[in-house]
Amino acid sequence: MSANDLPTQPATSLADHIVAFGRVLRRAGVEVGSHQIMDAVRAVEVVGVRREDDVYQALFSVFVRRRDQVELFDQAFHLFWRAPSQLPDLMQMMLPQVDAPPQHPPQRQRAQDALQEQAQKKTIPKPRPSEEEQTEVEILAAYSATEALRKKDFAAFTAEEVTAARALIRQMQWPIPPKVVRRRSPREKGRHLHLRATIRRSLRHHGELLNLRFQGPKKKPRPIVVLCDISGSMEPYARMLLHFTHAVTGGLDRVESFVFGTRLTRITRYLRRRDVDDAVAATAKAVNDWAGGTRIGEALKEFNYRWLRRVLRSGGVVLIISDGCDRGDTALLGREMARLKRNCHRLIWLNPLLGYDAYQPLTKGMLAALPHIDDFLAVHNLDALEQLGAALSSLARAPGSSWRTQYDWDLDI
Repeated sequence: MSANDLPTQPATSLADHIVAFGRVLRRAGVEVGSHQIMDAVRAVEVVGVRREDDVYQALFSVFVRRRDQVELFDQAFHLFWRAPSQLPDLMQMMLPQVDAPPQHPPQRQRAQDALQEQAQKKTIPKPRPSEEEQTEVEILAAYSATEALRKKDFAAFTAEEVTAARALIRQMQWPIPPKVVRRRSPREKGRHLHLRATIRRSLRHHGELLNLRFQGPKKKPRPIVVLCDISGSMEPYARMLLHFTHAVTGGLDRVESFVFGTRLTRITRYLRRRDVDDAVAATAKAVNDWAGGTRIGEALKEFNYRWLRRVLRSGGVVLIISDGCDRGDTALLGREMARLKRNCHRLIWLNPLLGYDAYQPLTKGMLAALPHIDDFLAVHNLDALEQLGAALSSLARAPGSSWRTQYDWDLDI
């Protein structure tokens, strides 16, 4: 980018260019939100546009989050910003320059496809179908996109797909049956006579037992505890799973949420916020070990000794979301899993790696935890979350190690 190629329009034109560039990155598969585009505009205003390297590094620091996005960003940057002063309509002018041969690397091809897709939307008019055909096409397209989204791995989501997935998660329901306690509650009809209420009612009729009162089983909602792994190996899934945890917290009673990496952090009060973006942002700000190491045993020990009696009690359900990659003491992990199992009704482990056909739980942490798990389920896509809802709806049955009958693993545990 030379000095002669600098945009002659005011700052609003440069902002429009950056917004369009962010849309190209989003279509190419990079997670780009509105707040990142605003940060990119401010970053370019700070460093100026005199040197190409300054603009490149400013946009790179805002848009690139993972190592696999570096080459994609580099290709998209040099394709998009080749001659900004000569592009009154950027997408339309860039179209002839992206006809690349198929031997280019996949990152370059993805960047070019994103440019072509947005440019073609502006330049190629399409015949308008009839109203009936248009309705049918929209229904089929929405159905196909939703089905594909349900089966797509969370780690491969784009920004638009994350937004669509959040809407689908809010529509999901997790019907957890209540637990039956020993105490009984009054009711009009039942098998057990409520003698005290019957006598009290008879005083209105001079002791005549005209209206019998009965008792029935009393039910209470089960306490739910969610322990979510936010270590480095879980980073591609952590934010989407926090959206899931936020939906569970808002849709059920008595839900307590924790995250752990090298330490345990209670995030229940943050997830009670109505807006999910505010809740996730507050959680990320409160956690000091995001995308760090993993010590599952130490985190479970802190939960068992500090929080277990406060938030769980009897009849509770514990959801542990982790891939089982542990850097801590596996013997401690086994002991704390056994302690946790004795104090809850159902212990469910959700592993995103379980969605891969070739996966086997061969890590030491997973091997130490498996003997104490009642249900071992995948949590890598939206279909897996719906299967979790089916598992939670069957909590009334007696707990048991149901994962042993689902997977044919020859494990020495």
